[in-house]
Order: sequence, then structure tokens, then C-alpha cells
Amino acid sequence: MECFHEKFAVQLNDTHPAIAVAELMRLLIDEYVLPWDQAWSITTRTFAYTNHTLLPEALECWPLALFARVLPRHLEIIYEINARFLDQVRIHFFGDEERISRLSLIDERGERYVRMAHLACVGSHAINGVADLHSELLKQDVLHDFHALWPGRFQNKTNGVTPRRWMVLANPRLTQLITAAIGADWIQDLDQLHRLEPLAGDAGFRQQWADIKRANKQDFATLAQASTGLLIDPDSLFDVQVKRIHEYKRQHLNILHVIALYHRLKSSPNLAMTPRTFIFGGKAAPGYWLAKLIIKLINSVGDVINRDSTIRNQLKVVYLPNFNVRNGQRVYPAADLSEQISTAGKEASGTGNMKFTMNGALTIGTLDGANVEIRQQVGADNFFLFGLDTDQAAALWQSGYRPLDCCESDDELRDVIDLIRNGFFSRGDTELFRPLLNNLLHHDPYLVLRDFRSYSACQQEVGAQYADSNQWVRKSVLNSARSGLFSSDRTIREYCRDIWQASAVPIRLLSQEEVTGGFMQ
Repeated sequence: MECFHEKFAVQLNDTHPAIAVAELMRLLIDEYVLPWDQAWSITTRTFAYTNHTLLPEALECWPLALFARVLPRHLEIIYEINARFLDQVRIHFFGDEERISRLSLIDERGERYVRMAHLACVGSHAINGVADLHSELLKQDVLHDFHALWPGRFQNKTNGVTPRRWMVLANPRLTQLITAAIGADWIQDLDQLHRLEPLAGDAGFRQQWADIKRANKQDFATLAQASTGLLIDPDSLFDVQVKRIHEYKRQHLNILHVIALYHRLKSSPNLAMTPRTFIFGGKAAPGYWLAKLIIKLINSVGDVINRDSTIRNQLKVVYLPNFNVRNGQRVYPAADLSEQISTAGKEASGTGNMKFTMNGALTIGTLDGANVEIRQQVGADNFFLFGLDTDQAAALWQSGYRPLDCCESDDELRDVIDLIRNGFFSRGDTELFRPLLNNLLHHDPYLVLRDFRSYSACQQEVGAQYADSNQWVRKSVLNSARSGLFSSDRTIREYCRDIWQASAVPIRLLSQEEVTGGFMQ
């Protein structure tokens, strides 16, 4: 057991498994009878902690009374860890009692809690975020005191996704085209996709790329009809937001814009507009009532728009039921536009944004999470940027944000809010969406109303660029070609090199003849 940390590395994937720190200490002390200092050294060299969130509610705190009743021995160990840790803190931050209180593993304010993120930090030799911006915000804000104590423990590991699932399996047509153009090695070395860049200027290659996107959109249209009964036009712009439903991800900003487009068409029946299919998907936490109300609003708006023959099928709204990995494999290859519109400073990374980019969708997004790195990689000209950045959002709150001012100064936004408030999308029921509107008009914690005008203007630019199919397809090719950074292969290599100190072991796959021969022998 003295060599445990030399053979095993344990990565705490957010705070959910943080109790493992106390459990390993219990095993080493109680079961293997190691002295405390040796057990603690093994534990801290075994564990590393990945933080996946900037939201306070996701940094778990367990009520002390519950902890004592369910895991009394673990709580004793946590008390001892905390006592020894705070001895270090007192020396390092001499006389700073407030900082000692903030760093303690036990929250003593009111009802007492065990701070599981603190346990993860104290019990780990490395702490990382999952995008450049996220890791910086961890150091500046959420884990600022720990960074001040142990700056050397902090690093970044930008998320990635596997191209084997999200391109090869999900998008076989595109895989075949890319392989024919540059060979198959890109499947294991995604950086090789950059060899597609010169082909973005090849009219014949662009036509093949566009034909594949059209076929993928037709496949999704078939899925949508089977699951929702809706007929959608595969030649329309597929504008897609599929992800967990949460206020900070701002699905309600998206649907407010949809209502704005509908209002324009109803006010000006001859208005020229790029036909769009808005595709939503995602699930809300069981107790997250406001998120469920956002789902209800999206579906209610869709019910009205999809039945209105006067708008000549220029708008459709699809809410894909039961969004999951299997459905995702149909959605990402079909998307023209990827909605990554979270409030700046709230999204840790995102991985859906990477899946869309790999499959050639263009992104409309804020400077949040891995959007920052996606925009750096694909180029500012191939990314639709809108909204406040992190510093601007913080400055707005400090200056005193009044969301009502946004409504009063924007006639279109006011008309959109009035349509909802007057029951247009709820069969005359003026109470159904009142809680959502009250939250936006009097609190707006995620700056939906503040970013609405910037988002709407950016969406107008999206429509104009989509009308130029040659340029849109060129940008699509470049998005895919420049997505190599976002392979999970790169992410895992960085964890191996910088955190786990795990060297790659070369392997050779046996041929069928070798396998058969081995069995016969």
C-alpha cells in the first residue's frame, strides 16, 4: 500500500465523488493501519480534482447532521483533515481569520455543512478547469483562496470529444468524404483535419460537402416527423440548441428571438426572411420548475407558429423529445447553426459546441467557456459573436442593472414580452408564463434582456450570410478543418502528461489469423 499512488491515479470528476478522499484515508488508516502522515501523503498523491462548474449551487455542500448520521467515521476523518489543513492556513495567512473561515472544509455559517469542493481541493495534488476561461475564473473567483494558497496546483485541461463517435459513427457520409480527400489517419490524429483547409476553396469539394449536409438534414427531418409529427424543410437553415435546460444556457433568449421573427412576419407579411427551422432539445432537472416553464414556453410558441399557414413555412419550431446520445448523433451532423449562447462567465466549457464544430456547423455564441477557444481556432470571421463578455457583465452588475430599462428602450423586445404576457401563446392564459416574465423583468440574473438586441442583430447577419451558400459552405469546411484541438485524444494526453504521469504503452492489435492460431495452439 505504500506504493499505491505510484500505480493508481484517481481523477475526481467534479465534487460528486469527493467523499473518496475520506474513504481512501479510512481504508489506509483503519484497514491497513498506516500512520496518518503516510496515509495522507499517499492520498494527496493519488487524487486530482477537475472542477466542471462556476455555479455556486453545483459546488456541493452536505448537511453536517446528515453526514454524521450516515457516515460518522468519514466525518471524524474530515474533521482531522480540516484541523491539520487549517493549521497550515493560519501559518500561511497569518492573522487572516476571515480567510480561515472561507477555506475551512466546514461551513460554520448558520446550519453547518461539509464543503465537498474544499475536500476535493485539499485532498488533491492537482486542480484543473476544463477551458482556458473557466480555469482563469476558478483562480480569480470560485477557488480564489485555494489558488492564493497553492498556485502550483492549478492548471487547465480543455475538454474534448471523441471523433470516433461524433464524426465517424455519427456522420459516415462526411467521414467518407474527408477520408477520400486526406486519408484515414485523421481519425486517430484530428489535427490532420487542417489539411482540408485548401479544399474550402474548391467548388467541387464544396458541392460534395453541401450535398452531404443536405442528406444529413433530410435524415433529421425524417426523425423529427417520426417523433413529433412535424414536416420540416431540409433546405431551411437548421438553427439548433440542444443541451441541458438551464437559465444560464439561455434557451429563453433563443425563443424570445423566435417570437421576434414571428412578430416581424405577422406585421409585414411580404417581409423577405431566410427560412429557418429552430431545433431545441434537452432535459430539465426534476425540481427545476423555471427550467420546465422554459420548455413549456418553447413548445407553446412552436404550437402557434407551426399551425400558422400565413407565414408560408418560413419558421418552424421543433422540440426533439428525449434528447440523448443516440438522438445527438442525428442532430449534430444536420445542424447549420450551433447555439452556444450562455451568459459570459457561467459555462465551464461545453462539449456540444465542439461536436457541432467538428461536423461543420457555424457557431453563434458569447465569449464563454470553450467558445473562446473555438473562435480562436476557427477564426473570428467564421464565428458569430454577440453579447457582453465576462468583464462587461461583471461591470454591468456593479453599476446597477435594471432589466426593465432594456424593455423600455427596445420596441421589438417590448412587443415580444407583451405577446407572452397577454396570453397569445397560452390560449389567453395570462398567468401561465407570468413567473418567467417576472424573473426576466425584475431580476434577469443571466442578462437575457440585456443581450437580446445584440443577439437579434447577430442573427440577422446569420440569415444574410446563409443566403450566400458558397461562402457559408466554405466557412463550414473551415470550422471542421480547424477543430482538431477539441479531440478528447489531446485532452487525455494532457492529463497523462501533466497530472497522472502515465506513459503511453504501445500496443499492436492481433490479426484474425494470429488470434485463431493462438487458440488452436
